[in-house]
Amino acid sequence: MKEFLIVIFLITCSISFNVQAKDKGKYNISFGADFVSTYVWRGSYQAGMSIQPAMDFTIGGFTAGAWGSVEAAGFDYKEVDLTVNYSFKNFTIGFFDYWVGGERNYNYFDFSKTTSHLLEINLLYTFDRFPLTLGWNTIVAGDEMYTKYVEKGKLKKAFPTYWEATYTIPIQEINLDLAMGVSPWQSGMIYNRTDEGGRNDSFAVINMGFKISKEIKITDSYALSCYGHLIFNPAKEDMFFVFGITF
Repeated sequence: MKEFLIVIFLITCSISFNVQAKDKGKYNISFGADFVSTYVWRGSYQAGMSIQPAMDFTIGGFTAGAWGSVEAAGFDYKEVDLTVNYSFKNFTIGFFDYWVGGERNYNYFDFSKTTSHLLEINLLYTFDRFPLTLGWNTIVAGDEMYTKYVEKGKLKKAFPTYWEATYTIPIQEINLDLAMGVSPWQSGMIYNRTDEGGRNDSFAVINMGFKISKEIKITDSYALSCYGHLIFNPAKEDMFFVFGITF
């Protein structure tokens, strides 16, 4: 029964999602959803097979949106993210509100030091002459802004940071994305080297790999995007291969 409901959900997504509304170029509203075999974030496992809906409202260079992820089986993982960003020329500056927990996690308005509610600032730069994008992401509030050791009786802010470079190569009808991400300094628990409580005390490569994506035309006005993503985390000596469909 659960598998049947998942299939119905996906069919509904393919019909009703990815809708756009425009008013003479003044604004754009978009809806979409990803179905992924594994949810991996910045080189680390988050959940198994997942459904990830998204919606965005754009006017000029300003975009506000929401993104979520829930496990397709079991519903033990739930994530809801709110985003606001502004793009100008080659730059995009954004603010992310991450909320992660189980299905019965009712602490959305808890912004204490021990909550799974995180606030992050992002900066992206895309070059003009070649398809390279550089990203800087720093968590500024929530549990992960504090390390797990005490220095002189006080907790020390860590400001977990993630740098990523992505290079896109179009090859006939597919796109090949090459990416590498690093944790440049001590990062508390979010970018651990291991799952046994270790932490990055210095620079570490935590995410590298490549992603191949291709659009499959369904009708003259609608296409599905499918991709395979091979991911390696050198710091954890962990590897993933993710298959995804974007509706």
